[in-house]
Parts: sequence; structure tokens; C-alpha cells
Amino acid sequence: MPEMTDFPHPVSSTPPSTGRRLYSGSAWERRYAYARAVVTGNRVRISGTTGYDYATDTLAEGAAAQTAQIFRNAAAVLAKAGGGLAHVVRVRIYIARAEDYDAVMDGYAEAFRGIDPACTTVQAGLFDPDIRVEMDMDAVLDAVA
Repeated sequence: MPEMTDFPHPVSSTPPSTGRRLYSGSAWERRYAYARAVVTGNRVRISGTTGYDYATDTLAEGAAAQTAQIFRNAAAVLAKAGGGLAHVVRVRIYIARAEDYDAVMDGYAEAFRGIDPACTTVQAGLFDPDIRVEMDMDAVLDAVA
């Protein structure tokens, strides 16, 4: 088995030709070797995103505030890809506490009313008890009607 030092560091290596990687600057991305989003052709796949403000590395308090921050984070990476929330066609929502459903979905509805992407919402245990919600999204850059 190769030693871990045989593998290039993901930040300094050249990404494979399977898509353009976009980063938010989050310490999580560097530590766990993933991109905030990957662009392949006109498709953008956004990694699971929580309510952290990546510029300050602080977590918003409460489900509603975390939901709003998730949409700011998603809008920022979509802008880097040449799009915006209007290009989102699929959202997967993971809510840690069932009692947060309305707060999360009210924020979702505010962000996506009139866009109406496909959506799945599940209650799931998240790795940090302070994280109340996480979302991943798919976008198609020519999807705006």
C-alpha cells in the first residue's frame, strides 16, 4: 500500500480533468480534501453546506440563521461558477432536529419561491450538535427559463 506522502496534497495538486473545482476558503475543505463545488460542463454540484460563515469560521445560531447562511454560501459558489440560486434544480436537506423543520423550510421557500427545484428533506444526525441543518445542491447553468 502506498504511503500517504505518495499522494499529492489536494490544494497544491492539479485537479483531474473531470471538472473545475471551486472553493470557499473553508478550513474544512483543506482538512478533508473536498471542493465546495465541482463544475462539469453546465452542471454544478455543491457539496454539503452548513451554516458556517467561511470568512469568519463562525456558525450562525439557530436553524433559521443557519439556513440563511447556507443560501449565502451557495449563492457565492454559484456566482464563481457563473450562475446563481435561480440555476438550482435539486436540493437535499438534512435537518438534525424535527422541531426545526418549519424554520428551515420557511427559509428554503423564501430562497426558492418561483424557482421550485426538486427537493428532498430528511431528519439526520449531523456530526456536530450545534449544526442544525446541512444542504447539498445541484444546478444547471442554462436552467433558467
